[in-house]
Amino acid sequence: MERTPRLYEDHGYNGRWSYDYGVILKGFERLWKATGDEKYFRYIEENVAPFVQEDGSIRGYRQDEFNIDHLNSGKLLFALHKKTGEDKYRKAAGLLREQLKRHPRTSEGAFWHKQIYPYQIWLDGLYMGAPFYLEYLLSYEPDGGLEDVARQFIVCERHTKDPKTGLLYHAWDEKRAQPWCDRKTGRSPNFWGRSLGWFVMALADVLELFPADHRDYPELARILTDTLTALRSYQDAASGVWHQVVDAGGRKGNYLEASASSMIAYAIAKGIRLGVLPAEWRETLARAYNGLIEEFVLETKEGWVNLNKTCQVAGLGGSSRRDGTYAYYISEPIITNDQKGLGAFLQACAEYELMAGRD
Repeated sequence: MERTPRLYEDHGYNGRWSYDYGVILKGFERLWKATGDEKYFRYIEENVAPFVQEDGSIRGYRQDEFNIDHLNSGKLLFALHKKTGEDKYRKAAGLLREQLKRHPRTSEGAFWHKQIYPYQIWLDGLYMGAPFYLEYLLSYEPDGGLEDVARQFIVCERHTKDPKTGLLYHAWDEKRAQPWCDRKTGRSPNFWGRSLGWFVMALADVLELFPADHRDYPELARILTDTLTALRSYQDAASGVWHQVVDAGGRKGNYLEASASSMIAYAIAKGIRLGVLPAEWRETLARAYNGLIEEFVLETKEGWVNLNKTCQVAGLGGSSRRDGTYAYYISEPIITNDQKGLGAFLQACAEYELMAGRD
């Protein structure tokens, strides 16, 4: 808050509407709810309000781009509308909801990651879109549609899951047209840690809101349990956290990565709290949480906390270099205090303490 009072002025953001804000500000939302301290809510409002105009339009957002990433920061609009009563936040959420009504889909009804990435499902997109979609339906369209939210996870798991490890590949191309995909399966070639983190975070958030008596709830719970069980097999024995390329811990160039580890710890903690995961998972969580602190956190002489070892960004296609290979994933810059990493870390810590406080 001291170093970056305006997230959109942080290096490289240039005032654009970015999904990164939604990650870190959801962390602040959890701090606000856990502590009741209004300074955290003010920080959220001060960083979202400049984008949202009185008519509900969002500065820097274009609906016709059909970019699922643009929905993520919309998750903040629900608390802002409820807390302030300002209708512009509901209108803005409605604008993002309209995108989903026309957003292109695969033949089975899963949203494309972006219009510029046709017929592709990326694990990242489940976090960006599904929890927003569900909360909007529950808040403003309570008459149904929940099966469409569940469909996103069911279809994604069906096409990205590796039958041998149980892990999910970063992405899938329905048309088998992308240079990075397997021509038989359509899957990308590696298990990127943060993409799996996005996926399990999304599932945990959806299960928190999804009615437990809905017919799709058991299947969503099963997918979360199975994916986390697969990830637990690759938890680093020494540190308790996870690698950038999850299944290649001993391979040259791989490294323990903060955002993925935070996201996985968050999903485990929430899964335990929701009763989706049994008590035996507490040992796994304790190792992961302690690992986050020991491996990634460094306190400065000024008393600030730095979060180290976060992959800045990774994707597929759009550039000849983004080919999904192991060499590609370990070549992306590793930075300190990335908004995505910090946001995931804040959420993991808040969720861990919330779960522990209910014992």
